[in-house]
Amino acid sequence: MLTISELADELGLPQHILRYWETRFPQLRPLQRSGNRRYYRPADVALARRIHDLLNIEGFTVKGAQKMLVDGNGTVSPDVPEPRTHDDVLARLEGIRDQLARAIRL
Repeated sequence: MLTISELADELGLPQHILRYWETRFPQLRPLQRSGNRRYYRPADVALARRIHDLLNIEGFTVKGAQKMLVDGNGTVSPDVPEPRTHDDVLARLEGIRDQLARAIRL
């Protein structure tokens, strides 16, 4: 288990961002012990990493990241596999570009 400061350091974020995510992503619920100290279990750490990737790497809004994480029954969707080759990365980026172009036209 990681404390909030350890997880924040690992993700390169201030602690208040993790506390904010707890208010916006109901799936992110670390254990809280004496003194209201937060302890992130391995599943919480994986979810925080996924949220970080969605928001800071893939460019989703909080609302968009919420939609990506929740499927029909409220469970966390599996991670999207990482691209393996240059062509995979290029195809993924082109797909993102096309999605952004469509969103701008709306």
